Amino acid sequence: MPELLSVVVPAYNESPVLGEFHRRTSEVLCATGMAYEIIYIDDGSTDDTAAVLARLRGNDEAVAVIELSRNFGKEVALTAGLDHANGDVVVIIDADLQDPPELISEFLREWRNGYDIVYGRRTDREGESWLKKSTAKWFYRVMNRLSDVEIPRDSGDFRLLSRRALDALMSLRETHRYMKGLYAWVGFPQKEVPYLRQARAAGETKWNYWRLWNFALEGITSFSDVPLKMSTYLGILTSSAAFLYGIYFLLRTIIFGNPVAGYPSLILVVLFLGGVQLICLGIIGEYLARTYNESKSRALYFVKGYHPSRSRASAEAESRINL
Repeated sequence: MPELLSVVVPAYNESPVLGEFHRRTSEVLCATGMAYEIIYIDDGSTDDTAAVLARLRGNDEAVAVIELSRNFGKEVALTAGLDHANGDVVVIIDADLQDPPELISEFLREWRNGYDIVYGRRTDREGESWLKKSTAKWFYRVMNRLSDVEIPRDSGDFRLLSRRALDALMSLRETHRYMKGLYAWVGFPQKEVPYLRQARAAGETKWNYWRLWNFALEGITSFSDVPLKMSTYLGILTSSAAFLYGIYFLLRTIIFGNPVAGYPSLILVVLFLGGVQLICLGIIGEYLARTYNESKSRALYFVKGYHPSRSRASAEAESRINL
């Protein structure tokens, strides 16, 4: 049997760019000489993404389409695609053409050199603001300070996974899925390939600053318990400061008396300690909410429709006949 390459592509309202993406990706995959399938995941799109994907599947027998029952988010959509990938090797890539499909050939070369995970590392991010570049840079640095697992800096989901790395990854069924952390957590030999990330070919980004902030919290709470320890240390520090402050006022009252009530100081201390308590409760609440969600053991996603590639369907039908 020839080696099979699966390409997993999550898509949410990406209809303007899907045609060009498919053309460029197909050219690259044809040049590899491998049998391949392209698995598109429609993550509950509200535009005509579903119609575009149906048309692509009608024109290309290598295309498979998974339609999720609603928008579950990119991390879960990726999981759905990886669950349905049949390849000996799998490539994950976004449909917006910020990650060049032409780099897949380099990924495959490193895979054949013995690496189970080959990921793209962004040397620059065109089309993005200075603020977004800076926050992304510092997030990876803070994340690696807090986490026990080294997460490659300036890398995204654009990567190659061997079959054994994919099987290991798919055995992790946690509800809160920070995929970049999971890629690193499973281990295996990994290699980076630097590249220049392009601006979006069409459409609009789905990642505003609020979503990026929540995504950062997801990563930190999924792979680090340092914030919980920090809340403990912060509680000890503020309690010590309050105790020393109390000693100071006691001595001052004994020596100089206290003719004027210290209302401003009292309010300042109360508000400060109250703020610290709320921050600590918020940190504990983040972890508690994630524990609660994991304990429910809900399915990660539901599939509204699965349309396998016609080449794969034909092969399965032929195998059944031969049996």
